[in-house]
Amino acid sequence: MGAPADLPEAAIRRLDSSAFSSGLSVPDFAACLDLGLQPVGLVQGFCVMRWGWYGAGSGYMRGLNPYSGGGQSEGAYVETYRCPHGFVSTEHRMWGQNLEQTWVEEAWSQGYGSAYSRMLEEATSLGAHGVIGVVDRVTHLVDAGTTEFHFLGTAITVENGPPPAGGVPWTTYLAGQRLTKSIEAGFMPVSVAASMASVRVWAYCMTEYLMEGSRGWGGPTSPYAVDQVSKAHMASIQLARKHVRQQLSGDMLHGAKIEVVKRELAQGDEVVDCTLRGNRMRRFKDFDVIPPARPTVRLT
Repeated sequence: MGAPADLPEAAIRRLDSSAFSSGLSVPDFAACLDLGLQPVGLVQGFCVMRWGWYGAGSGYMRGLNPYSGGGQSEGAYVETYRCPHGFVSTEHRMWGQNLEQTWVEEAWSQGYGSAYSRMLEEATSLGAHGVIGVVDRVTHLVDAGTTEFHFLGTAITVENGPPPAGGVPWTTYLAGQRLTKSIEAGFMPVSVAASMASVRVWAYCMTEYLMEGSRGWGGPTSPYAVDQVSKAHMASIQLARKHVRQQLSGDMLHGAKIEVVKRELAQGDEVVDCTLRGNRMRRFKDFDVIPPARPTVRLT
């Protein structure tokens, strides 16, 4: 059925010519056409996830370690710190812990995966082979312990290309020249890959003193590393890498980006969240050999 006759002539031509939407810039769109990729529509997915915070006395904090039999996932990162001063008072923090918040990571993965799947559903309904120029916007509402996930991308078809493997379109953050160069180098996108690691810092006395600028009881007078916080940051990065490696199944991660966000919960207490994103790529051909340069001007 054609467009209604009461529309402007330009609108009628656009609707009758199978108009599409795209999130690509003009250069990226031109490079897309050069590769034989035809945009068919702007697709998106959305999800909101909610979880709670846990404090001292919670089953997710004190005593939770791989040997305690608590609710924490087996093999999760946990590190305990003890006060070097002995009993001082009931307000003195004699115990501290760095703890991987696996329930936060699971909620993040579920929300991210749901939004991603909904974007793929839209792309599949358009008959797309892939989605390029993917943008994932993850917004934290700190006070509510809520995270919003929003995916955007441009669904494309491959000229004379076979259907996507398993009927699921491939995805990538890349577009334009970056995508062109990757394919020329012999790497084809498989999917976007992302993970989040969350580490809770429950400060003990030394961390509390040092984070507030005090040397504490018998503490050093010279510059001193805040060991508990430093280890929490490094642990969050290492855990994020570990989670992404589990998604790759032997493929490679290109264009990796690491983002670390710190949120203070109380004096000396904080949460360190590390997000790692990248393009899961698979080699489909060898590098094209570049011929050696030849002199074109004689100097003698």
